[in-house]
Amino acid sequence: MPYHFLIASGGGPSHLGPTLTAARQLRDRGHGVRFLAREDARAAVEAAGFGFATWQRTPSFTPIAPAREGESLGQAYDHLLFGPAAARAADTRDEIDRTATDALLVDTIVIGTALAAEATGIPCALLSPTISLRPLPGVPPLQSGLGPPRTSEERAEVDAANSRFAAVMNEWLPMLNEARASLGLAPFDHVLDLFDRSARHLLAISAAFDFAADGLPENMRYVGPLLDNSDWTRPWTAPWPDGSDRPRALVSFSTTDQKQTDALQRTVNAIGRIEMHGVATTGPALEAAKLHAPNNVALLPSAPHDAVMKEVSLVVTHGGHGTVSRALWHGLPLLVMPMGRDQDDIALRVEFHGAGLTLPPTASETEIAAALNRLIGEPHFRVAARRLGDSIASEINAAHLVGEMEEIVESHQDGLSDCKTHRGVARD
Repeated sequence: MPYHFLIASGGGPSHLGPTLTAARQLRDRGHGVRFLAREDARAAVEAAGFGFATWQRTPSFTPIAPAREGESLGQAYDHLLFGPAAARAADTRDEIDRTATDALLVDTIVIGTALAAEATGIPCALLSPTISLRPLPGVPPLQSGLGPPRTSEERAEVDAANSRFAAVMNEWLPMLNEARASLGLAPFDHVLDLFDRSARHLLAISAAFDFAADGLPENMRYVGPLLDNSDWTRPWTAPWPDGSDRPRALVSFSTTDQKQTDALQRTVNAIGRIEMHGVATTGPALEAAKLHAPNNVALLPSAPHDAVMKEVSLVVTHGGHGTVSRALWHGLPLLVMPMGRDQDDIALRVEFHGAGLTLPPTASETEIAAALNRLIGEPHFRVAARRLGDSIASEINAAHLVGEMEEIVESHQDGLSDCKTHRGVARD
């Protein structure tokens, strides 16, 4: 039976891309899908053949986090998650009233839309397109810099970090409860209630790649990475000579501005110093004209990564979840140079699984060249990447997200049917 799904998506490739992939999977199963997102997502969504609506209300709130460097999560809570929650919830409720909706799929970056689902009695699944924002037992929280605990002392350190992370997040509870009150909903006792009361919390990351938790909340499921081709990439022609047996590298940093120009230039220079071919994609945030490349490196504005990765030996990246997952899917070892957001956490997982190396974005050309030579010369990196890639391929082929979304609708409808039956018995 076809259902009608509304997807509330955050902007930018790292969030819009996974939700578009989810939408295509649902459509392939015969379901109707439409989007509620930022206006700058309209072109990509409508080009993919999905209905589109955008936010109508301007969020109004008093930020809690100080606007200074090093407060990135706090500012995200203010300006993406909790600050706009009331406005996003009201817009979502309007969209639900306008068009038939059987369930919502909500990107956690616009988590306030889940409140509208609760207010209207529609089942909702939260979608995390990367590592879980909700702390998990035994797993270090985001931006803690910790690996999985191996000793009792490390376990205590991880537990303490999770407690601090949850306590800081809970500073935004009054802001969240204000949004709930605007919809006539009872207040939460803790911000984490928002994650745990949804019908599903879906992690679009490989379970094999993530750190293993002691246990998951009842509503949480891994559905594997949601990978798709970028709609802005240009056609690809391999730049290396035919018959060359040199190893090859793809260099791909963020599609947004993370001040990556110097790191990209040093990486390109490092490839120029060793026996290797390289291709570096600058993305929409950089101008290739501002960079210079040695003869063995091609600078391109963009390229279809799946096609490129079939021809290269390794990938150098900032550590975006999509790029890392795609590289592992192709069995490619990685050099990760994290520049913020969740990238340090992704890099920790790459190193933990033995699938690559990590350097700071300030690393010298010599350090980068040495790391590249290690990734080329030590086969265990490729073996580990291939092992993870096999797991990722299996998860992608299974398309677990579709089954989870269908199940929350069916469970909801069964519950409504049971209520009607009980009311009928009472009247008799």
